[in-house]
Amino acid sequence: MFEVNRSIALLRPQAPFLAWLKSLPGSLDHDIDLQQLSANCNALLIPPADDYDSARGFVLQQYRQLFEAELADWCEDDSLWPQNLSPNLFQQWFKLEIHGVLTDLVAEPLEREAFVPLDLDGHTE
Repeated sequence: MFEVNRSIALLRPQAPFLAWLKSLPGSLDHDIDLQQLSANCNALLIPPADDYDSARGFVLQQYRQLFEAELADWCEDDSLWPQNLSPNLFQQWFKLEIHGVLTDLVAEPLEREAFVPLDLDGHTE
């Protein structure tokens, strides 16, 4: 076992996010519920958390990028996204959970791959 110099933040979808999902056109399973969404929510590695407030502050500094990634996971058409992606809306749509200690039970080193955001406008950078 290895202790890792990171903490974890979980973004658990809340009722407004679920309502938005169910309002989308298409073939979404309308029986999906918050428990199912929460069971496989995104886990984020963040700097080691000395306290909840500093960890929360770190995540909220990235709120826009995180919000857009969460929305794009379900709907690539950004015209169907909420108009104002504010920090307040982000906090209404996602419950932030912080876990301070991360233990790696695997002997192999971690592999990292740069995250490439979905390009909704079709532009290449």
